[in-house]
Amino acid sequence: MEDMLRVGVISSTHGVRGEVKVFPTTDDVNRFKKLKTVILDIAPEPVTLHIENVKFFKKMAILKFREFNNINEIEKYKGKDLLIRRDQAVELGPDENFIADLIGLRIVTDEGEDFGVLKDVLQTGANDVYVIQGKDEKEYLFPAIKQCILKVDLESQTVTVHIMDGLLDL
Repeated sequence: MEDMLRVGVISSTHGVRGEVKVFPTTDDVNRFKKLKTVILDIAPEPVTLHIENVKFFKKMAILKFREFNNINEIEKYKGKDLLIRRDQAVELGPDENFIADLIGLRIVTDEGEDFGVLKDVLQTGANDVYVIQGKDEKEYLFPAIKQCILKVDLESQTVTVHIMDGLLDL
């Protein structure tokens, strides 16, 4: 399991006082209001930033960090990820998982056959879609619905799937 989870990506600066527009990679953009700190994912060492102010514009969060007071200080971090520690993450409901925990899990069919590896999760609005690289190196899209995704077992690092009629024909 990942120790750090991405909650956003700095997309651009906002104004001249060191604010940034952040594209949220979390389900709820309002969660930025509750965060006190985030970690700027830069090399060689990530940096903890303290959130002073949060505003929203369209689907973006606009953050002001205590560590930056002008556009020149923050501009070089465009495109960088903002992370949180797992203990800062929101509580998950039953049958919910963090996408970071799903990537790389082995996919097994309900008939016990090894099918492939989960490569990505697309968030479409209606339901998530699992991007699976099959053993044949082809990419398959499985809807994350109960009829198709039967069980996610993080301990055994597997996802059990039912291959619905026509799913492999797409």
